[in-house]
Amino acid sequence: MPSPRVSRFFDQVDQAEFAFCRRINRSLRFRPVTTLFKVVSRLGDGWLWYLLILSLPLIHPDEGLAIALLMTGAGLTCTLAYKYLKRTLVRERPFTSFPAIHCGIPPLDRYSFPSGHTLHAACFTIVLALTLPALALAVLPFTLAVAASRVVLGLHYPSDVLAGAVIGGVIGLAWVSLGAGPLLAIFAAATAG
Repeated sequence: MPSPRVSRFFDQVDQAEFAFCRRINRSLRFRPVTTLFKVVSRLGDGWLWYLLILSLPLIHPDEGLAIALLMTGAGLTCTLAYKYLKRTLVRERPFTSFPAIHCGIPPLDRYSFPSGHTLHAACFTIVLALTLPALALAVLPFTLAVAASRVVLGLHYPSDVLAGAVIGGVIGLAWVSLGAGPLLAIFAAATAG
């Protein structure tokens, strides 16, 4: 249960973001928009990232396994972080708080803050940007689409998405800073002999 102070803060932010969320959410009236963001959201559930992590050792034989392990560790950290924050802060989703906002796809969990989809997408994109920049550029449009999908589908407020991006970026940066060197050195030593 959040503190009354946190609840009041989120109530004020929810009210401030409501009009923007409603305007963006109205794009669900257009079937192509709905279809696009539903597909992006489902891929952002983890499927695209799992496929990418599993394929990294094949795409980049020299360092792919180490980067895949780095992404896996970072991803697990992201999961722990967003689950803890959601249970602690208890911010309701926009479609729950405001009946004028339509839910475009069923959410994976109850609470809104932060956006777990955006958190993971930003984390993985940062890890790739610091290890395989060309691949990061290739996934960047998907990462941006994941972030946009959260608001379009009525699942998150823009501040949820922004917080998810910042937290995910920090986690990705931390994992690369703390883990990339040792993982790449271990992998290089193991494959050299």
